[in-house]
Amino acid sequence: MAADVYIDPADHEVVKITAGLLAEDIERVTGKKSRLEHSVKTGSPVVVIIGTVGKNRWIDKLAEEGKLDITALTNGWEQYSIQTLDHPAEGVEKALVIAGSDRRGTAYGVFTLSEAIGVSPLYWWSDIPVKKQESLYLDPVTYSSKAPSIKYRGIFINDEGWGITPWAARTFEPEVGNIGPKTYAKVCELILRMKGNMLAPAMHPASTAFNVNPDNKIVADKYAIVMTSSHCEPLLYNNTTEWDKKLWASGTTSPIKRV
Repeated sequence: MAADVYIDPADHEVVKITAGLLAEDIERVTGKKSRLEHSVKTGSPVVVIIGTVGKNRWIDKLAEEGKLDITALTNGWEQYSIQTLDHPAEGVEKALVIAGSDRRGTAYGVFTLSEAIGVSPLYWWSDIPVKKQESLYLDPVTYSSKAPSIKYRGIFINDEGWGITPWAARTFEPEVGNIGPKTYAKVCELILRMKGNMLAPAMHPASTAFNVNPDNKIVADKYAIVMTSSHCEPLLYNNTTEWDKKLWASGTTSPIKRV
C-alpha cells in the first residue's frame, strides 16, 4: 500500500494539482496509488506531507515545534526543502515532508521526487517509459534547494501551425478545435516538471489568441505559470490576429487594432 499524501485545503491550487500528479506518478512506478488526505491520521506508519510555508498547518506546526527546519525557505523565491522526520506526531512513525517557500517552490519539490522515482518530465510528451518498481524507499534526507539563478524560465510555443495546433484540434481537444485549456494544462505541467515558471503562448494565425478563451488564463493561474509574450511584445500584441492588416499595409504608424 502506498503512503498517504497530506495537503492542506487552504493551500494553493497548484499544490493540490501537483500532489495529485505525484500520487499518479507513484502509481505509474509501483501500480499503487497514494490517497490524498486533508488530515493526518494517527496510526499511519508513513506519511507524505506536501505544502507551502504559511499555507499548510502541519508544516507550520512542525516548524514551530522545532521538528522541521524551514530556515532556508524564509522569504525565498521558488525554493523547497525535502526532509524525513522520525515520529513527527503521535501515532506516525515517519514522515516525508516537502515544503515550499511559495507555491511554485512546493511544486518543484514535488516534481523533484517524481523524477527521483523514475518519472521523466517528458513522460507524457515523449512517451518516455517509466521503470516499474515493486516498492519505493527513501533514505533519511534533509535537503533545501537554492533560489533559481535565472528568475523567469519557460517555453515559447512557436511555429505551432504544422504541429501542436492541428494535433490539439483533431485529437486532443476537438471540442475546442484549436489549442485550448486542456492542451495548455499539459504544457503548464511540463513547464513545472522542468522547473520553469513562464509561458509565451502560441501566436500565429493558425492558433487562437491565448486570451480569447477565458479558460486558458484560469489554467495558467492554477498551475502558477506566468504568462508573457515573445518577439511581438514591443508591439504590444500577443497574436498576429490582433493586427489591423489594412492599417499596416497603408503605412499607418500604429498597426495595432486593439491594445
